[in-house]
Parts: sequence; structure tokens; C-alpha cells
Amino acid sequence: MIPIDGQPILTAAQVRAAEARAIAAGTSVETLMERAGTGVAEAVRRLAAGSAVQILCGPGNNGGDGYVAARVLRANGVEVRVAATGEPKSAAASAACAAWDGPVAALADAEPAPVMVDALFGTGLSRAPDAATAAALGTAIAAARLSIAVDLPSRVDTDTGAVFAEEQIGAVDVTLALGAVKPSHLLMPAAPYGGEVRVIDLGLTLDDPIAHVMARPGFLRPQVDDHKYSRGLVVVIGGGMPGAARLAAAAAAHGGAGYVTLLGDDDADAVPHAIVGRPWSSHALRDVIHGKRNNVVVVGPGLGRDETARERLAAAIASGERLVVDGDALHLLDDTAFAAFAARDDDDVVLTPHAGEFQALFGDWRGSKIDAALAAAKRAGATVVFKGPDTVVATRHGEAFVSADRRRWLSTAGTGDVLAGTVAAAMVSIAIGDPAAAAVWMHAEAARRLGGAFLADDLARELSPVRAAL
Repeated sequence: MIPIDGQPILTAAQVRAAEARAIAAGTSVETLMERAGTGVAEAVRRLAAGSAVQILCGPGNNGGDGYVAARVLRANGVEVRVAATGEPKSAAASAACAAWDGPVAALADAEPAPVMVDALFGTGLSRAPDAATAAALGTAIAAARLSIAVDLPSRVDTDTGAVFAEEQIGAVDVTLALGAVKPSHLLMPAAPYGGEVRVIDLGLTLDDPIAHVMARPGFLRPQVDDHKYSRGLVVVIGGGMPGAARLAAAAAAHGGAGYVTLLGDDDADAVPHAIVGRPWSSHALRDVIHGKRNNVVVVGPGLGRDETARERLAAAIASGERLVVDGDALHLLDDTAFAAFAARDDDDVVLTPHAGEFQALFGDWRGSKIDAALAAAKRAGATVVFKGPDTVVATRHGEAFVSADRRRWLSTAGTGDVLAGTVAAAMVSIAIGDPAAAAVWMHAEAARRLGGAFLADDLARELSPVRAAL
């Protein structure tokens, strides 16, 4: 079993193409099924810890993987019983079923076991299982101490995160992804139904994945001759709700920026003393960044949407500095701004919309959140951080990263402002890899360390120990 951090994410079509390449190179379908089933068996044997195992097999190759797993488990002394929806419908699955030397019960007659393995459908499911199958699977999951899905839980669409038979079938504890992580292992609403995800290596060549799972980031360490400006200046532009800008500024400071300035309409007494507060003016913005080389401007948290807000956003864009655009400022962007972003040479603009802001900015979307984020990034000429429990970071060059960390306690006011500041800190402090993805990881890790019921202020402060540990 391979942890999924940093792993490539492939769609159903991409996995089929990878399998086709392996078959064209001389690897048979039966060999791939043997690898899959053996890998599943080894993982189940370790997780079952001596308990009896029930395997539910479907009519296709996912069911064939289940028959192989059953045979290998029995050969290793594990008590196994198999139930199936009917006769296998593929040649490889039929051969795997024939090689299983035990009985096969009808799915409706399946006897519950402490450990349940769902090998019914897997990749390619496009509709809900029939009512009898859904009921049997739901009963088996509910009766088991540990439930495991082969490749994907038998209730989700592989690519979009859509869930079928939501009310009839509970979540499994572990999903063993065959060959590669699939989008619905991470995308909502499907992701929670798969529990913990681990990869079973099938030896496939995984070309051109649609995305990668976010992984623990790295940063270049400060050199002995670094100073506050070489380590990076973050300028946060405040507005009508100054608390949001303060949170972004505090996050930038705790996230690793060398110097943080808050340009607002208040005296900034509520931020750490290390943050320099100045009244807003376009002159002040030019003065702060003049002569500095490693700068990021954050605009949007608490900005407002009036004419004053528009003027501040325009000044931020006109500065030519790297930008993080969040919150209210996202509602003020238009195609003229997108054209200005696209004309820049570097990937130096990051937009951080949540679902409502994304819809307001880019319109309605359907299907995969990864596809939606990639299309938005291309249109905007910028990196898009499409926030949520399944945050997707997409660049204008077609790279995408998906968070595997779903922190329920991030659903409080101000945590998005903290993320905006964290992104800015990652941009100036030179993340190894994509800085927005690094920031999303740090943000989630800070939430993990805090546990439950924290304030956004606490989240910003917790970035210091997170950054120190990297």
C-alpha cells in the first residue's frame, strides 16, 4: 500500500489508456488482474489481523480482482467467503472465478464478516447499483468492523465526485486504489465515502495525469546574508472590514514572509507589532514596494465592493507586483483584468475563490472540480485556488493539485483570509514546487494541529510552528 501524498491523479479514461499501453507492450489482462488481486489480498491480510473476510464480487474486472484476492488470502490461511452478483462477464474475471476453489454465494445470501471487501464495480460506474445490490452492500458494510473498497466504493462516479445510492450505502473505512489515485478519491461529495485511500501499484506507466495529490511542501531556507526584504515583502491592502486584512497580514508574517505591511484605514493595533501599519493611498503602496524585488500584494480580504474598493484593486493590479486576489476583490475582476494577468510573463497572480465566489467569477460549472479549476485558470491567466473541503489548485499552464486533507473545523469566518496571507508568504519565501499548493497544505496542517473549535486568529499563529517543521 502506497500513501497518496504527491501521487498522480488519473481519470477513468487515462487509466484505461495506461492499461492498454501495458497490454500492447505484452502484459496480459490476466496478469494485471493477478497483480491487482494479489496487492489487494496483501493489504486486506494486514488490515484484517486474522479476522474472517467477506468479499463481494461484481460481474466485471473489479469482481475478477476480488476472486484473485480471495484465492490469495485463502492460500495464506485467512478465512474467506465470497458472494457475487452473478456470473462474471469478462474472460479475465471468468478465469479468476474458475481459479477460486471455494463456494460463491448469491449476493442476497452473503453472510456478514468482521472484514468486508467491496469488489463489485469500481472504476467506470455511471449509475447507481440496483436496489437489491445496494441493499446487500449497505448491510455488509454496516455489519463489518472494517470495510474496504477495491479501487473505488461501488457508489461513486470515477471522475466527477458524484455519489450514487447515497442513502442506501454507508462509507467504507479504506479504499485500495488500483494503479493510481482517481479524482473521486478526493473530490466531494464522493471522497468521504472512500475513507483512507492507499494505492496498489500495478506497474503501469502513468502519463499526463490530470492532477497530483498535494504533498508536504519544501521551502528554500534563508541564507546567512538574507534580510527582511530578501526574505520577502507582503503588502496587504485593507478595506471596509479591517479584521479580514489583519488576519491575512498576520498569516503572511507567521507563514514566513520577511516583512509585512498593512495598508488600511485604521491604525492596525490588532495585528502583531512586527507588522507595519500605514494609511492607505496609492502613493503609500508605491512607496512601500519601491526598490524591493521580492514582493507580493494581497488585495480583497474585507475590501468591500464600492468605488473605493475598485480603486484599490486597480492600484494593486497596476503595481505590476505579484498578486493574491481574494474575497471581495474577486467580485470586481473582469475580462480586462484577466487579459492583464495573462499578459504577464510569470505565474505571479493567484485567485482564491470559494464556491460562491468561483460561480460569480466564472459562472456555473458541472462535472469535475479539477476540470472547472483548470478551465478557470486558463481563462483568468492566473493560478486559481478553488477552495473547499476538496481544494483544487490549478495553474494557467494546465497543472493541478488536489488537497487530500478535509478539515471540518476550517468552516469558520476568517480562515479564507488566513489562507490568502499564507499563499502570499509561500510566494515570497520560495516554495519548492507550486507555492499556492504549499500554502493550502500548510493551512490544513495548522488546522490539524489545532484540533477543534479554533479561531482564525489561532490558525494564523499556528503557521509559525508548521513552517518551522518543514
